[in-house]
Amino acid sequence: MPTIADQTVEQLGGRDSVLARQRRDHVEMDRLMNEYQVLADGQDRERVLTETVQLVFSHAFAEETVLWPVVRRSIAEGQELTARVEDEHQQINDLVADVERLGPADPEREEKVRRVFALIRQDIRDEEDLLLPRLQDTLGAVQLRRLGAAWEAVRRTAPTHPHPVVPRQPPGNAVLGVPLSLFDRTRDALGPGSPTTTAKKVLTALAGLLVAAAGAVALLRRRR
Repeated sequence: MPTIADQTVEQLGGRDSVLARQRRDHVEMDRLMNEYQVLADGQDRERVLTETVQLVFSHAFAEETVLWPVVRRSIAEGQELTARVEDEHQQINDLVADVERLGPADPEREEKVRRVFALIRQDIRDEEDLLLPRLQDTLGAVQLRRLGAAWEAVRRTAPTHPHPVVPRQPPGNAVLGVPLSLFDRTRDALGPGSPTTTAKKVLTALAGLLVAAAGAVALLRRRR
């Protein structure tokens, strides 16, 4: 079964197919990680690391919300394959949460970044070599393009930072994703250098209320 890394865009179902969209994001992740590793300037490295984190988490959220449910329904070994990738996502989530808590000068931070990058590259290989080719064998080009449109819509509005409280599967991740995305994208817009200590406290409190409300909705749905 050929990896999607070596296929043409046409073989993947066209540039709008979910396979082509996935691969474009993977290429961009790899470019950003390589750029981070060769940069010497601290500010540039932090900017590139932030861009990497934002892309990785929005990409993974869209996978878990839109793509992996289709894989589990369509592929015999879908549950096993998606569980493997979701475990990698959780490890990345936990490590990036640690990285964001540590200052740039902390001696542990760079080692955690190295481990994050290694996990991201492993996750890309597992998806492109094992999981996505099986989906390609199951769905036609039209279905792949429709799935790609849904995946892209979610990716563009997904959370952009790690959140340990978010489940890896629907409906929990979809319900919690809305308030967390609002919080993340507001924080990204404010930027690390803006004088927003009070604003960030307010946003954190607001996000906490929204997450609590979303969690209550998810619990009620499960009980029903």
